[in-house]
Amino acid sequence: VGVGDRCLSVMLIKIVRSKPHEEVGDRCYEEGMYEAAKLLYSNVSNFARLASTLVHLGEYQAAVDNSRKASSTRTWKEVCFACVDGQEFRFAQLCGLHIVIHADELEELMCYYQDRGYVEELISLLEAALGLERAHMGMFTELAILYSKFKPQKMLEHLELFWSHVNIPKVLRAAEQAHLWAELVFLYDKYEEYDNAVLTMMSHPTEAWKEGQFKDIITKVANVELCYRALQFYLDYKPLLINDLLLVLSPRLDHTRTVSFFSKAGQLSLVKPYLRSVQSHNNKSVNEALNHLLTEEEDYQGLRASIDAYDNFDNISLAQRLEKHQLMEFRRIAAYLYKGNNWWAQSVELCKKDHLYKDAMQHAAESRDAELAQKLLQWFLEEGKRECFAASLFTCYDLLRPDMVLELAWRHNLVDLAMPYFIQVMREYLSKVDKLDALESLRKQEEHVTEPAPFRCGRWHL
Repeated sequence: VGVGDRCLSVMLIKIVRSKPHEEVGDRCYEEGMYEAAKLLYSNVSNFARLASTLVHLGEYQAAVDNSRKASSTRTWKEVCFACVDGQEFRFAQLCGLHIVIHADELEELMCYYQDRGYVEELISLLEAALGLERAHMGMFTELAILYSKFKPQKMLEHLELFWSHVNIPKVLRAAEQAHLWAELVFLYDKYEEYDNAVLTMMSHPTEAWKEGQFKDIITKVANVELCYRALQFYLDYKPLLINDLLLVLSPRLDHTRTVSFFSKAGQLSLVKPYLRSVQSHNNKSVNEALNHLLTEEEDYQGLRASIDAYDNFDNISLAQRLEKHQLMEFRRIAAYLYKGNNWWAQSVELCKKDHLYKDAMQHAAESRDAELAQKLLQWFLEEGKRECFAASLFTCYDLLRPDMVLELAWRHNLVDLAMPYFIQVMREYLSKVDKLDALESLRKQEEHVTEPAPFRCGRWHL
């Protein structure tokens, strides 16, 4: 110990004997006599004042130790700020961990760091504080805001881990101001503002759009109009994925409006998988759109299957279009449609033009129109279709009058060809006559049995 120190100690002992230690220590502290104050405060175990004194002496480690013993927020703040000013950030962080757990002290601490430009050190402090048992919402929220301003690449990871611990409205504003669109969408989703999330993704697709996330959120929106805006968005940016979106949205879409939308856009062929998936609803617009596509693709088998399975469409309009088609199979479907709508004459006439003789005979037979069957029979004769004439006699058997058939066969020298028909007619007529004869005989027998015997009374016969 030097001579000066010994003199100081002797002088302090004399002063202390006459006055309380703390009073003397405070006087020394105010006069800048920090070594003397240190001795006095140590003597009376005033750890709070001792810690303040030690930071002035540059003894930061000792100051932190005594702050821990003082266990006072005010002391922690004083030592922390002194460490920051002295750029002793390791010790400042140790003190700061005891300050940030108090929500009402957090703002002052952050301002002190930021006003001096020590943002990196502040972020490190808050990151270290997240694992504390007394960590509160303010810490998570302020760290997220700092990330948005200074380390945007870390914000999304932070939100994914701690979104339930942050003040979402406050962080939303920070993310929007920082133009962090992906983070903004994430927060809107967690805050159940699904409409805003979808609008943000559609407004900033490069940064914010993710296929799985978009399909998950779009099904939860309150405004159904956003579903149709999403369809336009996909047409513009992701046309090859639009059927996946439609399958997700189909329970909420008006299928008639959806078909109209794609029809106006000229993209019906793009959404054919969607049309097939919802055709089970038997919607008129869907059926007509799909039938139109199948016609354009010249898929007559698919068109026939669609027509048979789903009947809610304008049959006559489709038939009129198909009867002018260049492929015979589609004209055949037109005849089929005419038949299904009881336009028998048009159906038979179309079959005659395309030489679909079997179909013409079947349609005439199903019509139950004797005049139509007779005209078809005459047409076969005029065209020299002898075999078709013979086939018609049996296909339309119930609709033809034997006398008319006999006349036509005789006039065209086809009696031999028509003879099987006449044999069948003769057999049928004979069966009817035999049946009538049997019925008549039975009737006569019943009358004979039931005839009453004459009544005798004496000599008189009544």
